[in-house]
Amino acid sequence: MTGPEHKIIHDSVHGSVKVSGVFLELLHRPELQRLHGVKQLGLAYLVFPGANHTRFEHSLGTYYVAGLMCEALELSPEDRAQALAAALLHDLGHPPFSHTLEEVLENRFSMDHMELGAALVRGQRSAVRDWEQGMIGCEGTIAELLERNGIPAEAVADIIVSPGHKARRGQRLITEASGQSHFNSRDHLNQMLHGPVDADQMDYLLRDAHYTGVAHGAIDLDRLVHTIALHHGDIVVRKNGLVAAEGLMVARALMYSSVYFHKTVRIAEMMLCKAVEAADDSIAEGLQQENDPSLLERLVAQGGRPRKLVTLLKYRHLYKRAFSVYVPDMTEEDAERLLPITEYRKRKATEALIADRAGVDPSEVILDAPSRELITGEARRGKTEVPILNDGRVRPLTRLSPISKALQSRGVHDWAVMVACPEKYVERVERAASRTLADL
Repeated sequence: MTGPEHKIIHDSVHGSVKVSGVFLELLHRPELQRLHGVKQLGLAYLVFPGANHTRFEHSLGTYYVAGLMCEALELSPEDRAQALAAALLHDLGHPPFSHTLEEVLENRFSMDHMELGAALVRGQRSAVRDWEQGMIGCEGTIAELLERNGIPAEAVADIIVSPGHKARRGQRLITEASGQSHFNSRDHLNQMLHGPVDADQMDYLLRDAHYTGVAHGAIDLDRLVHTIALHHGDIVVRKNGLVAAEGLMVARALMYSSVYFHKTVRIAEMMLCKAVEAADDSIAEGLQQENDPSLLERLVAQGGRPRKLVTLLKYRHLYKRAFSVYVPDMTEEDAERLLPITEYRKRKATEALIADRAGVDPSEVILDAPSRELITGEARRGKTEVPILNDGRVRPLTRLSPISKALQSRGVHDWAVMVACPEKYVERVERAASRTLADL
């Protein structure tokens, strides 16, 4: 590669970030450059006007935090190269508007952003259209670039794909009769992107808080990085980092409540999902080559319902909440009855029935039931199970911290089911939703 051996990039969150060698080459790849046009928080800017940061910024930030973790863990040069490459490339597979369209794409088109990202790393898919190729002159694949620099592309792709997509499930907690606990996955490189204390999470919390203006995402990054360690092949936090780990868990929980699952943000996201659902199958072609504006253009070109919904979003004419089922008000019987609509196709069928009973177009009713856990009240483990190392013994944070234990069962919002529609239909849809959900 000709040009400078390294660059200093001024990041709004981490300050000066030095990128050199193969990582600088990766940064110039079209697969990463596309992410300049993909908003990190999808449509959240309609509620938080400053939330216009991109997946490119987050990828660079994750690379920076992963570098700090590599130093703290004293990883070998080989492990460090794989970890940094995966951190920089981990979001390549995100479609336009990031997580907003994930459920629709998975259920209608069997598209998964992690698998798509891994395919881009392996060179099995291209982020460049044929007519663009001649203009930008980008040759070869990411896999070829990595391999030329001694970094196994398959290993990087494997790190990018979450353990949840495979037989293993990340850090599996083992509790012995003596009371000693440890984690046996021996997969520290994967944990750097998908663990309870990972580079991805630490960057997005800081970055999203910075751009939304919501203070809840503040975490003690320096303390966390300087108290992590490797123990039996897994990333753990030493006891003197326990308070910082608690802060990370609190920040994550509050950001989910106040930003990621904000009621109005969810309504806007569901409207965009409706537009994609109403479009024909061609809308899924080449999504790894699209960004936010280009997808909106394609939806507008479809006409009909997709065009109408995109226009409403463009001018922030959002649907209003017509009906909700609040978590504190639910009985066990209510939870059992509502559980089926957490499944995508059942929810879509129920949504259509509400629209029919209300006498409105199906595109004008949104039924949102974001998670099975919210309805069942099941404790959510995973990212709250931070392994804490003290005197050679490891225990989960939830066993040492009442705060973290409480966060396991804390809902990300106060409603389990929400129905929304255009303001002029609120009363009709409220009646239809109440009747339909009671009949489940």
